[in-house]
Amino acid sequence: MAQLPLSTNSRWIVDESGQRVKLACLNWVSHLEAVVAEGLSKQPIDAIAGRISSLGFNCVRLTWPLYLATNDSLASLTVRQSFQSLGLTQAIAGIQSNNPSIIDLPLIQAFQAVVSGLGDKNVMVILDNPVAHPGWCCGNFEGDGFFGDKYFDPDLWIKGFTRMATLFKGVRNVIGMSLRNDLLGPMQNVEDWYKNTERGAEAVHSANPDVLVFLSGLSYDQDLSFLQNRPVRVTFSRKLVFEVQWQALSDGKAWESGYSDQACGMVISNMMRTSGFLLEKGFPLFVSEFRVDQRGTNVNDNRYLNCFLALAAELDLDWSLWTLVGSYYYRQGIIGMNEYHGVFNWDWNETRNPGLLEKISTLQYPFQGPGLLEARLHKIIFHPSTGLCVLRKSLFEPLTLGPCSSSDGWYYSPQKKLTIKGTYFCLQAVEVGKPARLTIKCTESDSRWETITDSKLQLSAQTSNGDTVCLDIDSANNVVTNTCKCLSGDNSCDPSSQWFKLVDSTRSPKSESFTKMNSLLEFPV
Repeated sequence: MAQLPLSTNSRWIVDESGQRVKLACLNWVSHLEAVVAEGLSKQPIDAIAGRISSLGFNCVRLTWPLYLATNDSLASLTVRQSFQSLGLTQAIAGIQSNNPSIIDLPLIQAFQAVVSGLGDKNVMVILDNPVAHPGWCCGNFEGDGFFGDKYFDPDLWIKGFTRMATLFKGVRNVIGMSLRNDLLGPMQNVEDWYKNTERGAEAVHSANPDVLVFLSGLSYDQDLSFLQNRPVRVTFSRKLVFEVQWQALSDGKAWESGYSDQACGMVISNMMRTSGFLLEKGFPLFVSEFRVDQRGTNVNDNRYLNCFLALAAELDLDWSLWTLVGSYYYRQGIIGMNEYHGVFNWDWNETRNPGLLEKISTLQYPFQGPGLLEARLHKIIFHPSTGLCVLRKSLFEPLTLGPCSSSDGWYYSPQKKLTIKGTYFCLQAVEVGKPARLTIKCTESDSRWETITDSKLQLSAQTSNGDTVCLDIDSANNVVTNTCKCLSGDNSCDPSSQWFKLVDSTRSPKSESFTKMNSLLEFPV
């Protein structure tokens, strides 16, 4: 675990030593009617926490309903009593088998036990409040969407956060508190947002000055544009983090029914306008929820994910995947509902889609930030569809995809040449269907790589015989050039194999010389 507590340094989250800590989190639901972290009838707490850590996640965004901190009658119910009230006899038996130590604990103590179990596995925790009364959310007219709604009394909300912040003061792995997820509904307005958000932030910091304070925006946490001209004013510093949600469902069916390149370009432009600008203003931006159907069959989700991963890599964002949960005790009147966005399967004993977890694993590690100046700034060539990067095995073997940690550093010149840092070798297009190769003849159009289409994710060059080609991969993940895909705007066309993102990095690139010729042609940087 990082040297805690955490704070901020401009747009970065850092530990006590000043080194960047990249949050790579999972959302774990604990705010539904049972008010118990999901899955504890399926697996022991320490087993779930250990699995989270072994999958490369360093943090959990653990949800809780406000009434857990403000309604003593609810908080003092035991886990057994809560489940009995919902008729969850099988879940009671499961918890007695897998987590017998919590079955007769009050709900608030069971919640603390989950936080403690995560800490035992060095997993950090952000306490996230999505609702006041326990249950699924979020609809515009449920009375729990914005300050002053039927179930959203701002004074009670402040009271609950003060209690929760105080309860977890000194608990080292609780590194942040998110003030309210999914602000929404007809009562939304900017003035009340500022008034109550600033009050809430001050209350949390006063009760527990160690934690980061996460602030969400309007319209289902998608709009922070009002911060362009009016900052949040609080009496403390280096503890504010802004959060935003970006999910395929936010864009309707744009990814499936529209042209992927156009949709990606449009959505990224909108996100930068409504929230991404905060990075340039010197604030961390945390993507608190992104999700994808982990069965892998949802075209809309799959296309969205490739675009999201490209932007998340480019901006080196902190993030939290929705969700850890494989199934629910009780959700929306259904016992044992399957969660197809969940990392775990229904039984919580296997991951639902190991390939997807491998794909996003590159983004669990930072590319740059304080304390990570291992090398001069360079580019890596990231392929979002696979989560891999362009590698060279040797001077004479084809370029291929592989772990980004093994990538060379590249330089993208104003003349649009892609050169391996520290060498004279640049990337060259040969002909359609052939491997892209390295050359020292870097003055022709076949080594001039333009970013094309609305997404700016296709890299295009012109071969010596005049063909326009795009960087692509073949079935063995070798880097080739092919005719550029999907330029006609065909909605059914998927360009993702040709999507590459040039990502800034200061991590140490691979620097070995693979051949004598290669070593002779390298030069100091």
